[in-house]
Amino acid sequence: MKKIQMVDLKGQYEPIKEQVNRSIQEVIDTTAFINGPEVHGFQKELEEYLNVKHVIPCANGTDALQIAMMGLGLKPGDEVITADFTFAATVEVIALLQLTPVLVDVNPYGFNIDVEAIKRAITPKTKAIVPVHLFGQVADMDAIMEIANEHNLFVIEDNAQGIGANYTRRDGSKVKTGTIGHVGSTSFFPSKNLGCYGDGGAIFTNDDDLAHTLRGIVNHGMYERYHHDVVGVNSRLDSIQAAVLRAKLPHLDTYNTKRRAAARKYTERLRDHAKITTPLICEICDCHVFHQYTLRLKDCDRDGLVKHLNSKDIPCGVYYPIPLHRQKAYTDPRYNEADFSVTNQLAKEVISLPMHTELDDDQIAYICDSILEYLNA
Repeated sequence: MKKIQMVDLKGQYEPIKEQVNRSIQEVIDTTAFINGPEVHGFQKELEEYLNVKHVIPCANGTDALQIAMMGLGLKPGDEVITADFTFAATVEVIALLQLTPVLVDVNPYGFNIDVEAIKRAITPKTKAIVPVHLFGQVADMDAIMEIANEHNLFVIEDNAQGIGANYTRRDGSKVKTGTIGHVGSTSFFPSKNLGCYGDGGAIFTNDDDLAHTLRGIVNHGMYERYHHDVVGVNSRLDSIQAAVLRAKLPHLDTYNTKRRAAARKYTERLRDHAKITTPLICEICDCHVFHQYTLRLKDCDRDGLVKHLNSKDIPCGVYYPIPLHRQKAYTDPRYNEADFSVTNQLAKEVISLPMHTELDDDQIAYICDSILEYLNA
């Protein structure tokens, strides 16, 4: 059995090696390193894939979130509601822009932002909601958009973990995540479902005016060289990373299908154990792309299991061990621990298993057998 990786980037690279190498070499040969043809080509191809009017590439996923908020014209002191159970980048950019983060609890089954908690958190200062499609599972976007429309709020989708997922609306129509709210953002960090070989990100919107503003912000606020019409930043996707992403984009649906297949195999082996809650797998839609395959454990020593797996050369992850409302940078006297009961419990229970396109049956069997060995001891 080959060595188990949390993410097997080398294994994913091998089948597309010639195309990736050829595309990178072409960028080097042409020296079109910034805003070159590969960037524009990737932008257009991703617009077609997502069925969205505008993709604005940028330097990373955190920038994508920040630029999206800048483009909406949010002002210092405006309140932005987001999930307590997610990576810090989501709340980080809110604070950096001197907006007021308002953290709320998540639901226990999909780990995404709790709709009822959003409703309770809205005040006259609330201006936006940031749902995170955590671990690759889609948040309840119909309900979130209804709340936003009722209260005249912006919705900024954090799609860093959900690229390629489909959301099935109540009317049965499907739409790609990141394209449902007023603006969406994603990350192309190497471990993502669509990852480059460095840093990269993008912003999505169907709003023509907002897209125009965002294109200026990513490039120092310039639409014409040395004419700075808006306050901007320097955040561009470089051509080499765009070349890698162009090579991988046609394979994204296949990558996500393989992740779902691996998730089903994990679940078949683990779902009947009393101490394990496996993630939801929808049999009738493709609303989860399994950026992570995350278990909930009860009545067992989670950290002991981590050590046990590591002793067997099985990597694993705990995302996220400390809720954001307990992080030193984001504590707020307004928060009440009772309002974060689900997040606080998840932080004690979750463990994520290796998940990538190159997992094979022997690896999955070995991982599952090792987990059951520990839990049954």
